[in-house]
Amino acid sequence: MTGIILFGAFAVLLVIGVPIALSLGAATMITILASPDITVSISVIAQRIFGGLESTSIMAIAFFVLAGNIMTKGGISRRLVGFANSIVGGVRGGMAHTLILACAFFAALSGSAPATVIAIGSMLYDDMVDLGYPPERTAGLLVVSGGLGPIIPPSIIMVVYATLTGASVGDMFKSGMFIGFTIMATLMIVVLVVAKKENWPKSSQKLNFKDFFSNFINAIPALMLPIIILGGIYSGVLTPTESAAISVVWSLIVALFIYKEVRPKELIPIFLNSAKSSAMILFIIATSTAFSWLFSYAGISKQLVDAIVAMNLSPFMFSIIVAIVLLIFGTFLEGIATAVLMVPILWPIAQSLGINVIHFGMIVSISNVIGTMTPPVAVNIFSAASVSKLKMGEISKGQLPFFIGYIFIFLVVVLVPTVSTFLLN
Repeated sequence: MTGIILFGAFAVLLVIGVPIALSLGAATMITILASPDITVSISVIAQRIFGGLESTSIMAIAFFVLAGNIMTKGGISRRLVGFANSIVGGVRGGMAHTLILACAFFAALSGSAPATVIAIGSMLYDDMVDLGYPPERTAGLLVVSGGLGPIIPPSIIMVVYATLTGASVGDMFKSGMFIGFTIMATLMIVVLVVAKKENWPKSSQKLNFKDFFSNFINAIPALMLPIIILGGIYSGVLTPTESAAISVVWSLIVALFIYKEVRPKELIPIFLNSAKSSAMILFIIATSTAFSWLFSYAGISKQLVDAIVAMNLSPFMFSIIVAIVLLIFGTFLEGIATAVLMVPILWPIAQSLGINVIHFGMIVSISNVIGTMTPPVAVNIFSAASVSKLKMGEISKGQLPFFIGYIFIFLVVVLVPTVSTFLLN
């Protein structure tokens, strides 16, 4: 009965358009008041909400959001595009390869899929279309390449997952780095095939060491940011939160004093936008903590674990089922919301089946990214539409071959656990 009230109230609130964070909190309150099996005081909601934010790892989310926003406004996109183009710009479909590589570089700074789409798309989309690249394919490639944002570290979704499960942020980042570059390579292979089949433009400009060296020097301050973040974490000198805080300091130095594309007075709106984005994420995490606690307190999670264990599912079959469930949820819920709602429910089951916490984390992370590419939520498609002025249907059709490549890697991750733990062994 308690489970029906809890999820029923949550579903109704979502359907009528109540924001996800408020839906989680309100469903928890309704269940405590309406369920005859729950005898705790309603004040426990406030306790659990504040308790859900008592983690230093959560602070890293706000710092990564702020650092990404500073670097987005600080001229980083142009330097990364120039550097990427000097590496791969001279082959058929070279600008498409540049787009993928630039998204990978930017992913190592922002950790956000829509931010990556907008930053790189605003730099490259119009020029690529003017050169003769198909608009739908270009926008579609931008959508899928933007999906590298939450996979190549630092990644906000991975920090959230690690907070929920106690997994090592550093290990999640290591796994994400390997899988992210695998996805990048796969997309480049798909581009080679599609570019040849559809006769995409080929640049007449020859690659030369002088341009490469010049673009590399210009990009060094931007490229230093992932080195600072990941180097600090992997060396053990810095915690993820400390590394994120230092990344903000470095971002300010680069934007204000090296690239000089941000003036002090422009920092105020950057801080405000970062605060709004961070608050939204943290509010979802806070209310989901109360929701998850009630789910566990009422014994629903134990019943669910017992029921699935009784089905004698293998870890292999359970991983496939989880992947399908998360993909479905990802079509109508934002990625962070899906994670904070489903991970506390699914992880105890996965743990009882002996599934590796990093492997499970990569399933969660990648499935949530795929949700950004699939309507109706599809924030990547909305972001690409704002850049390209194309309709969602046109972009969805254009992204198909690249989306299939992304799904292929996801299936490999789901079916082959060692792919997620390769760099950890």
